[in-house]
Amino acid sequence: MAHFAKPAEGSWTEHYPELGTGPVSYEDSISPDHYELERKAIFARTWLNVGRVEQLPRNGSYFTRELDAAGTSLVIVRGRDGEVRAFHNICRHRGNKLVWNDYPGEETSGTCRQFTCKYHGWRYATQGDLTFVQQESEFFDLDKDEYGLAAIQVGIWQGFICVNLNPDNTESLDDYLGEFGHEIAGYPFDQMTQVYKYRANVGSNWKLFIDAFAEFYHAPILHAKQATVDESRKLSDFGFEALAYKLDGPHGMVSSWGGMSPPKDLNMVKPIERILRSGLFGPWDHPQIDGLDVLPPAVNPARHPAWGVDSFVFFPNFMLLIWEPGWYLTYHYWPTAYNAHIFEGTCYFVPPKTASDRLRQELAAVTFKEFGLQDCNTLEATQTMLETRAVTHFPLNDQEILIRHLHKTAGEYVDAYKERQVRG
Repeated sequence: MAHFAKPAEGSWTEHYPELGTGPVSYEDSISPDHYELERKAIFARTWLNVGRVEQLPRNGSYFTRELDAAGTSLVIVRGRDGEVRAFHNICRHRGNKLVWNDYPGEETSGTCRQFTCKYHGWRYATQGDLTFVQQESEFFDLDKDEYGLAAIQVGIWQGFICVNLNPDNTESLDDYLGEFGHEIAGYPFDQMTQVYKYRANVGSNWKLFIDAFAEFYHAPILHAKQATVDESRKLSDFGFEALAYKLDGPHGMVSSWGGMSPPKDLNMVKPIERILRSGLFGPWDHPQIDGLDVLPPAVNPARHPAWGVDSFVFFPNFMLLIWEPGWYLTYHYWPTAYNAHIFEGTCYFVPPKTASDRLRQELAAVTFKEFGLQDCNTLEATQTMLETRAVTHFPLNDQEILIRHLHKTAGEYVDAYKERQVRG
């Protein structure tokens, strides 16, 4: 018997009949040829979140972003006029990478008045204009106005900076984010500027890691040691059911119970959590800021009193988790090969006012790190066995609906790309 209400169809999956209920193939996660198609069909054509506006606190601030899946490097900068722009990180003279420090493959950030190429000294304004050419008179009819940095389409949603590498794109970021983007608007992201970030190279396909964080069915088992022994046993017996699922175009979300602060029984949590009043679900005491008393309509859509966290999967590789205690978390999955990607997890809190506040946040952040590591090595084990092709199709339950949706959506993008190629 279900613990929480399901749609009239009897299951969340059957509420979206286009998904089907049969076993699924993971060939899309183990095929090098399919990955090459995903690079062109998805990462070179969709809106990608590359950072937040807080990373560009003043005019001239910049950071770089390596996008292996799209085959490029970007510079994101706030120009002298205050506008945020993005450019391909390439000098227009001989194609040298323009912005880097000691190692060209590493991302960097800083503040400058202009960008100067390390190779021949060409300089560019933060708005992208070519401003200086070394020995300009040696060139033939060179018009500097024609050699500014190669610009990329930029959009900003709720402080999240997004880019679209498709020069023919006509879909705005707001339209792409759909109903979720509209109905999350107003959450106080801008007040949560205390950041803790983790980054790991993971030996699995990018979609497999999203699969792990798009369902909580595994949590009572894989993450059993995150709770006390007695609590872990109760969670395992109870299993997992979501409060709600929703699909919105290529995007999806799951709303979950849990994370009460403080817990009903302090014996449910470990001694360090009782002392600091914090843990995996974040600090127990809500920050005193505006915007948390009345949540946007997309957050806790069931308006359930046991609500703990909402996890939004913005296709292709951006996940946003909003926690009941008043903080949020982002996941990014940046492919580097068909069987490898860079995973980034970032925790955002209201800046601490006391040492105790800081310790509570750090406990939540390091607990999350352990949580993520448990998934990382499990997914590497999954990747190796999927590649054997000893088994080719796998059953999914109703709590794994977002997995069906992700792989179906990614496949549709690839199919549409192949069809365009055939049409020429």
